[in-house]
Amino acid sequence: MKEKISDYKKHFTDKQFLTSFLMSIIFLAASIVINFYAGTYATESISNSVTDIILSNTRAYDLDGVFVYGSIIFFFFIVFVCAMRPHQMPFAVKSIALFIIIRSIFITLTHIGPFPSQIYIDSNILNKLTFGGDLFFSGHTGLPFLLALVFWKDKIIRYIFILFSLTFAVVVLLSHMHYTIDVLSAFFITYTIFHIAEFAFSKDKMDWD
Repeated sequence: MKEKISDYKKHFTDKQFLTSFLMSIIFLAASIVINFYAGTYATESISNSVTDIILSNTRAYDLDGVFVYGSIIFFFFIVFVCAMRPHQMPFAVKSIALFIIIRSIFITLTHIGPFPSQIYIDSNILNKLTFGGDLFFSGHTGLPFLLALVFWKDKIIRYIFILFSLTFAVVVLLSHMHYTIDVLSAFFITYTIFHIAEFAFSKDKMDWD
């Protein structure tokens, strides 16, 4: 514990680190605002649903409990991982913010309606964070995969985030919350976002590589 406190003092008394950390928080806050307006616009512009090779041939499973509680556990796990690695926080938070902004751009461009048999999410919190028209691409699949890439050198953390990503991918498909293309494309788009983050925030990443 003393070592961890000392680690925090070392980093949060470093002017350069503190500036980078504060910028990452501002960037994240801005991305959440952008995501709100993008999600609202996408939902207002929503069109018809389309057929899907998997969703059209499987029944919808009521997995909203797994989705809701899994999301909560995922959130606290992110907080825990970052809290245990203060030197990695600026790059991790900036990468998350970049992911949210790029996804916001995508959802404003594609307005396909939800699949007819989509399971309703029974959660006041998550219903405020999801909009109905923000389908492409799947954030629940992509964000854990992004964090697996960010913390790739830590095998245990990497595998846990990959497990989250695969679990959410299965849940949103079986619940008909996302189309197959939303889920599959998330891995490819997220991989590109990670490399953009490496380039854009190279100084933050170099500080802990």
